[in-house]
Amino acid sequence: MRRGGGIDQPYSPQEFYGAELQRKRESKGLTQAQLGEMVVISPQMIAHFEAGRRKPRPEDARRIDQALGTDGFFERMRRSLDEGRFADHFAAAAEMEKLASVIKTYGAFLVPGILQTEAYARAVFRAGTPVYTHKDVERRVANRIERARILEDPNSPVLWTLLDESILRRPIGGRDAIAEQLEHIAKLGRSGRVRVHVLPFSAGAHALLESMVTLMRFTDAPPVAYVEGLRTGRVMDDPEMVESCQSAYDLALGDALSSEESLTLLETVSEEYKR
Repeated sequence: MRRGGGIDQPYSPQEFYGAELQRKRESKGLTQAQLGEMVVISPQMIAHFEAGRRKPRPEDARRIDQALGTDGFFERMRRSLDEGRFADHFAAAAEMEKLASVIKTYGAFLVPGILQTEAYARAVFRAGTPVYTHKDVERRVANRIERARILEDPNSPVLWTLLDESILRRPIGGRDAIAEQLEHIAKLGRSGRVRVHVLPFSAGAHALLESMVTLMRFTDAPPVAYVEGLRTGRVMDDPEMVESCQSAYDLALGDALSSEESLTLLETVSEEYKR
């Protein structure tokens, strides 16, 4: 999903849109001029779209979908640019989640957003915002829960989650909320929809101590890694960096409890909170 060489940089939502447009255009063997002729837009404007400098109009996005045979993909993405559903640093990663065939995520201190329950997400958003309105918090909660709808499809994506034990021990949202959250993850694991592993305190130092990470693989594009910190995030598609993140994930996974042990621990701690 890289647009060109050089130092790996975070994608903005428009840059991600442009990178996907370039990739789809090139996969069809079209030049910018040829695509521009098909959608009645100048080649210079196509170049602006692909560089992330300009947003296509909704009608332009529809014609691009028709020209590239992308079944409304670019029109839907165009709407998301205006909706601002996610923080800018995460918006590109959110779009990539929808396209991924495999997602492997590690939660260092928080349950990964795609697995969060409403009560848990609400507590996270309230704690992270010094002055907030109920309407804004509920909008952000709804957006986060909407992300999880991709898990309703039993075929895509395959999701692995690796959780630090500290997540289980911190009662975010109170005892009832964390009990519900842990039970939710355990149920997904028991159903076979999500592969769950817990990194126990007893493992000591491990390869992912410094950061959360999400790894995504695609059927028709190179893999990417996404790392996130306070008010910032970065999508990386440099092959060496992605491979380094994958190696760290594999090392940490080797220190984790088995899937069965992990699910049992989640259920046990959930019951402890309920008592």
